[in-house]
Amino acid sequence: MLEVYGIRQCDTCRKTLRHLEAESVPYRFQDIRDEPLDAATVSGWLQAVGAELLINRRSTSWRQLDDVQRQRAESDAPALLLENPTLIKRPVVVQGKTVTVGFKPEQWAL
Repeated sequence: MLEVYGIRQCDTCRKTLRHLEAESVPYRFQDIRDEPLDAATVSGWLQAVGAELLINRRSTSWRQLDDVQRQRAESDAPALLLENPTLIKRPVVVQGKTVTVGFKPEQWAL
């Protein structure tokens, strides 16, 4: 079963869920605003895909950060993402030990 993490209002997350439903793929969705992530999960994602891919530097949330907070993306990315979950590029799809970020159905073993 796929684990999909994102935000219900996110267009890319909705596109992902529609795709999975159309393909009859079982999944579990977690809205990261409603159900906050834990440090181990975020650290695991960072280890799997890296901060460059996981942190959405094109988002409104990123643009609202001050320079000190942006520097934390390099020095303390897990804490920054836990404090600001909307900085996470969405959706994050976990399948076993494989983590993908964004709408990439070609990378999911459906």
